[in-house]
Order: sequence, then C-alpha cells, then structure tokens
Amino acid sequence: MREASEHQIHIEQLEIFARVGVPEKERVKPQRLTVSITLWPAREIRELDDKIGRSVDYSAVCKETKKFVRDRSNRLIETLADGIAVHLLKSFPIRRITVELRKFALLDGAYASVVVSRAASLS
Repeated sequence: MREASEHQIHIEQLEIFARVGVPEKERVKPQRLTVSITLWPAREIRELDDKIGRSVDYSAVCKETKKFVRDRSNRLIETLADGIAVHLLKSFPIRRITVELRKFALLDGAYASVVVSRAASLS
C-alpha cells in the first residue's frame, strides 16, 4: 500500500494594496500590505501527472487574492486575512490554507501581522 504524500504551495510576501485600518483616514486610499499564503492542495502529488490543471496554479491564486482585496474596506487585518483564506478555499481545490497578512504601520517596528489558518469544510 502506498503512503499518501502531503505537499504544500507557499507564496511569500505577495504585495497587495487594500483599504484597512481602524481610523477612517487610514481607509481613504489603499495601503501597501504583504500576504504570505501556504496552501495544501486537494490532490496528492501522484495525481498531478505533471499537469498544471490538476494542481493549484499559484499565479492564479496571486491574481485572485489581489482582485479580492481591491474593493474591500476592513477595519482589522484579522478580518481581511480571514476573508482571503475563506475566499481562496472556495475558489481553488485546497484542503487547508494559512494566510499571514503584514501591515507596515508601526513607527518603532517593522510591521504588525496576523496569521489565520482554515480548513475546507467536509461536504
């Protein structure tokens, strides 16, 4: 019996622009954020047969993430990160996803970030 293989796809610090912040003035125009996404595809490696159509196209994930955040206005990065995770789970054949969203708004620190993990519902 063959053992199931588990693989993941990781996108590191994708630059996105979103309206996010508690003060209204922070949400007036989109600000630069970065998002790192780790996803676990629904199919196992042996099922891919070296065909992109059977995997999760990470370029399409990047485009969909940018499209999703473009017209949103959230107060909390937690809400935005969770929204990204839920949206990507619904849009791609993914079993599990982790999203780290970084905001560069600290005067005395590099960034603030939030990490959200979600799993696809068993339906």
